Amino acid sequence: MSGNSLHDAKTPFFSSLLTLFASSSTLICCAIPALLVSLGAGAALASLVAVFPQIVWVSENKEIIFLISTLLMVIGGIVQWRNRYAPCPIDPKLRQACLRTRKVSLGIYLVSLVLLIIGGWFAFIQPLL
Repeated sequence: MSGNSLHDAKTPFFSSLLTLFASSSTLICCAIPALLVSLGAGAALASLVAVFPQIVWVSENKEIIFLISTLLMVIGGIVQWRNRYAPCPIDPKLRQACLRTRKVSLGIYLVSLVLLIIGGWFAFIQPLL
């Protein structure tokens, strides 16, 4: 049973890493290019696009990127919520690892949420202002 509890404790951590990956794609498509242009670093953005031409594709498809990222964030949030009081193993070391993993995964999820909001701001709201 303690194996299942430890596995359950790792599930939010892996879902948080997935949401971090998804939300960072919103930064690539929108926030970083907008920041570079607003700082007058258009040449740096052009160099970045020359090295990584996939950025243009990501920017052109920002709606689908945000849809997928938001969906992954919702799923990650549900997993975090569902496992917030999941039992940890009785062994003290495993229990500490379980509680530490739970805290780290919540932190990663919150950082991912902030990145998604920042990317959404630059992609959809800032151009309207």
